[in-house]
Amino acid sequence: MRIHPSPLALAIACALSLFTVGAAATDAPERTASVALLDDIQVTATRREASALDVPVGITVVDGEQIKRMAPQTAADLLHGEPGTYVQQTTPGQGVVIVRGLKGSEVLHLVDGFRLNNAFFRNAPNQYIALVDPLNLERIEVARGPMSILYGSDAMGGVVQFLTPEPRFDGSDWQTRGVVRARLSSADDSNHSRVAIETGRAGLGLSAGVSYQNVGELRAGGGETLPYTAYSQRGGDIKLLWSPAEGHELMFSAQYARQPKTQRHDALVPGFRQTRADNAEFLFKPQERTFGQLRYRHTNPLAFADEIALQVGHQRIVDNRTTRETGTVNREIEANASRLWGFTAQLHKALGERHRLSYGAEYYQDTVDSFRERHRLDTGVVNERPSRYPDGSKMDSVGLYLADDWKLGERLDLNYGARYSRFDITMPATAAGPAVKLTPDDLSGHLGVAVRLGDRLRLVGNAGRAFRAPNIFDLGTFGSRPGSRFNIPNPNLKPEYVTTVDLGLKYAGEAWQWEAMAFRSNYRDKITSVLTGDTTASGLDVVQSRNATRLQLWGVESGVTYRHQALEAYATATYTRGDEQFDGGEYPADRVPPLFGKVGLRYAFDSAWEVEGWSLYASAQNRLSPRDAADPRVNPNGTGGWATLNARIGWRATSSLQLQLIAENLADKRYREHGSGLDEPGRNVSLALDWAF
Repeated sequence: MRIHPSPLALAIACALSLFTVGAAATDAPERTASVALLDDIQVTATRREASALDVPVGITVVDGEQIKRMAPQTAADLLHGEPGTYVQQTTPGQGVVIVRGLKGSEVLHLVDGFRLNNAFFRNAPNQYIALVDPLNLERIEVARGPMSILYGSDAMGGVVQFLTPEPRFDGSDWQTRGVVRARLSSADDSNHSRVAIETGRAGLGLSAGVSYQNVGELRAGGGETLPYTAYSQRGGDIKLLWSPAEGHELMFSAQYARQPKTQRHDALVPGFRQTRADNAEFLFKPQERTFGQLRYRHTNPLAFADEIALQVGHQRIVDNRTTRETGTVNREIEANASRLWGFTAQLHKALGERHRLSYGAEYYQDTVDSFRERHRLDTGVVNERPSRYPDGSKMDSVGLYLADDWKLGERLDLNYGARYSRFDITMPATAAGPAVKLTPDDLSGHLGVAVRLGDRLRLVGNAGRAFRAPNIFDLGTFGSRPGSRFNIPNPNLKPEYVTTVDLGLKYAGEAWQWEAMAFRSNYRDKITSVLTGDTTASGLDVVQSRNATRLQLWGVESGVTYRHQALEAYATATYTRGDEQFDGGEYPADRVPPLFGKVGLRYAFDSAWEVEGWSLYASAQNRLSPRDAADPRVNPNGTGGWATLNARIGWRATSSLQLQLIAENLADKRYREHGSGLDEPGRNVSLALDWAF
């Protein structure tokens, strides 16, 4: 079944219905406490604890109970259908979140406050979110809209933050607790498990956990098994929390994740308009993330700050590959790594009852190691080849920011701030290009307003500017790219900029919770892959990244939830439209999602049993950019609309044991998310276990 609703009409109708519903709503006496609410406390949009209802920014929150119920395969899966977040997947085990039509390095990703984005993070779908363990998450927070005043480069579409649990205990006696989580699924014959344990007492906590995932080949809707879709992943983590004295807290954490060998499905099977696959071999071998962080928090008031948080961390991401183009005997073996060090100081100070200042500084230093060699399968000869990135490239940055939450009265709240950022980017000379040294800087600003229309109703609006500095991927990448392209480096790139305005309403009552926001973004100096007019000897189109285009984006994000005693009903709808201008012409923007969302109903019979049914949906996307229209991952006639029917039964067998039976895509529909590199799973039955001890 193909569905073709008018995207604009449906999005506007949904948004208007939320206003109507909320205006007529009456608070009910009970609420389901396990569901994230707009008046929950968030930290991402303000870098401090604040109510999501009062913050004049679009906030998407997935809390621990939702994560447990969804039992996800990847961290990105947790954001399917949420307001403003669209998930694209090029290959199994990987995924990217598109926020307000922007993706990759156009969106900043954080893990416990530290940047996941690195110097070769692509401004396109990439695989690095997969290296965040979804079973070791306490919550996900998405701040939608420009956030460069707080976070600097990349926070253009928004910020996606993954927060992991912290081992906190009450009482002076030593306590120990743990959890075993597991999921078995039929569509890909997969198993995913985690064992974690915590021990400690008040002021001291230690936790450790290990995770393992093994995924077989995926069966798509209709029964076809997709080749090159199996992979495995393993990881571990440890965290120590210590309060040596009142108002002082130290936290050390370490995380590790590894995919030993993941095949790129879309490069190994013929796509749309292709008679043969681009590659005979394409392996991410391996993908790996190692992360360590030390945080000091001081909460005894001082003259210049009521709270201070200092963080220093190191992240190493390995992106090694083995590839061989179809019809050749040349196997390319790459070793690429980012070594990112970072330091953050953030301070908060209340000035009377009307001003709450947040200010601080950041410093990051990223070094890229890159090597490539060619193995001829017929002769066994091995030759060193130009690396994907200039080996030894560096990207350093420093930023200073100040933001103020100013209460102008009982009903009006003003948020404003500014940030200065400076970069020092160097690349050594290679055979492909000269040495490069760039020192871009930026001054970003933001103004937000929240008007209290009632105890539970807020009118919010924002105007902000954000930027993205060119990174090593933009400046130094060269070689074969998807879509029969060959990229050459450009040493003269400048930063990209976006200005966004949005306006919306938020409501969070005892029974009803809803929000509806409309936004418009003007994106200029966008770094775009541009055809140079040349071709390689093997027939690939030569392209180069340039500050070549402008982009206009606008959209509507909406969501509503109703809770009464044991019943919960919810619905979301997000619509985005993008138009790009290049060389005097205008055309649809690249990778813009169609209208999408979800609708569902959950009911708890008693404390032991609950059922849930839901549908994820997307309309057809026929507005294709020239790049989309030529991409083998995208149907040249457009991506068809779809809707899935899903169900879940949850049983709390004991106070510590919870079992779930989850059935997804019950109609076994064959469909593909727009821009993804493979079809989604067919009918999939999963058994999930959560045992606390």
